[in-house]
Amino acid sequence: MDQKILQNATRWGSDPYFSETDRNEIRALLTDVERNELELTERFYRDLEFGTGGLRAPMGVGQNRMNRYNVRRATQAMANNVLKHFGGGSAVISYDSRNFSREFALESAGVFAANGIKAYVFHSLTPTPMLSFAVRYYQARCGVMITASHNPPIYNGFKAFWNDGAQVVPPVDQEIISEYNQLTDWGSIKHMDFNGALECGLGQWTDQQVDDAFYEVIENQVIQDLDLCRNHGKELSIVYTALHGSAEIPCSEAARRLGFSSYYSIPSQAKPDGNFPTVKSPNPEDPKALALAIDSMLKSNADIVFGTDPDGDRLGVVVNNRGVPAILNGNQIGALMIYYVFSSKAAKGNLPPNPLVIKSIVTSPIQNAIVESFGGTVLDTLTGFKWMAGLLRELEEKNSPFNFVFASEESFGYMPHKESRDKDGVSSLALMSEAALFFKQKGMTIVDALDEIYTRFGFFYESLVALDFEGIAGARKIQRIMEHFRNYPEQSFAGEEIVVTEDYASSKLIDLKTGIQRDIALPKSNVLSFTFASGNRLFLRPSGTEPKIKFYTMVRETQGDLSQKKALALDRVRLIEDKILEICEKL
Repeated sequence: MDQKILQNATRWGSDPYFSETDRNEIRALLTDVERNELELTERFYRDLEFGTGGLRAPMGVGQNRMNRYNVRRATQAMANNVLKHFGGGSAVISYDSRNFSREFALESAGVFAANGIKAYVFHSLTPTPMLSFAVRYYQARCGVMITASHNPPIYNGFKAFWNDGAQVVPPVDQEIISEYNQLTDWGSIKHMDFNGALECGLGQWTDQQVDDAFYEVIENQVIQDLDLCRNHGKELSIVYTALHGSAEIPCSEAARRLGFSSYYSIPSQAKPDGNFPTVKSPNPEDPKALALAIDSMLKSNADIVFGTDPDGDRLGVVVNNRGVPAILNGNQIGALMIYYVFSSKAAKGNLPPNPLVIKSIVTSPIQNAIVESFGGTVLDTLTGFKWMAGLLRELEEKNSPFNFVFASEESFGYMPHKESRDKDGVSSLALMSEAALFFKQKGMTIVDALDEIYTRFGFFYESLVALDFEGIAGARKIQRIMEHFRNYPEQSFAGEEIVVTEDYASSKLIDLKTGIQRDIALPKSNVLSFTFASGNRLFLRPSGTEPKIKFYTMVRETQGDLSQKKALALDRVRLIEDKILEICEKL
């Protein structure tokens, strides 16, 4: 066994900084190294990495695990940078329904307080968008959200936010990472009990005022007339599931305030529970997670299902399409929201000049077709709302003429306003409810509205293949897959001629027809793309938060009527997906 791993484990088993219980757990593993080699390796082969957004890992004792010690370390790194940039100030901390989320939140607050930075902690579990909003509301210097989003129950995480309410971006993220990596002496990390912080004025629970201010933003963002929603909202029947997460109360309250009173929350999934007992994965991207809500919708003949993930930043949507459940993907949901917002504002004459939509590079170009038809602009960023919100901040600092309207990415994340600068499942539920009511009053389902978009702008179809590869062996396999595609030996892929390659790690675009190369004007990232002669595209990238690699296929069909276009697109995507799986199985 690697001697460094043994040394790391022995240090954790003997250092009095760690609790006696935790030291005993490591010492027990060390009593039979041969039997526990894999477990010791996974826990101690490296430090838990502070990535560009924070921490995320299985919970447990060890340097490569999510635990209170690594939460303290990450918080100290943030505190050091707050003191460097601002000299002091405050931080806001929130947490979702995961096991130990509240405990980790208080650990983080205790570090901020011990560094003289006042820590506001949410009075109860709260979704990510409300944390982002609260950073701006309190004019805090930073924020922390304890969550692992929709990962399995064994996971938890630490998301780092800066003073604009968005996740940290360069150069601040790299500065925090550098501070984190330099904190090798556990004794140098400052900490105090949160009760002590409360007593000395360096800790404070939030109150209802910040919650109410968040809901008021949602009310003010209504596209039609608020009274119209309140008078007719009961005509739309909604089934909702929080998937045991933190958005049960916020989503219910937002719906109530807007007048959507025909609102039913699945009782067995309403109670917060970090074990997520009724689902395999608490991810609204997965139709299986919404099965109870879909069944309820069909039995009651409700109009629509909404589901949010544990930290309430993602929104899944299923439509009752005349008795048949229509499960929408993230690109479709985003396109519907944008079409509703732009067409409604244009009809009312209040679409702002130079309207702007921000999306990720792997999000459907149907957004470009919609937005540009209304005279707007779409700007692309790398995947992740930290980049989208970061671009928004950059544009604001430059006094750009753009007026922000919407941001989204294909993985069920949407930002309908700029008061919360991250994915916002709560505000998105409110907006989709309003859109569904609007189309219902016209005798249309959301599916009808989607077909209206396809008829007007062309049929776009996207798919996602996400392959899981756990542990060290999995990380190596993902690396082999990326290397294979970086050096792809053929000129075609699944019958599609490759005409352009883009490697975001080297920031190089190569036109294979002309040999011309040019730089990609985005931060470097481990992402590849192929553009085919047909205009269809394939992207691949390892996930930044999960042990998986993702392949995004984007096709557009223009031949035939709408049903023929759909069939052709599906056939084309299946060919590409089959080729992806064939290659990955061999590597």
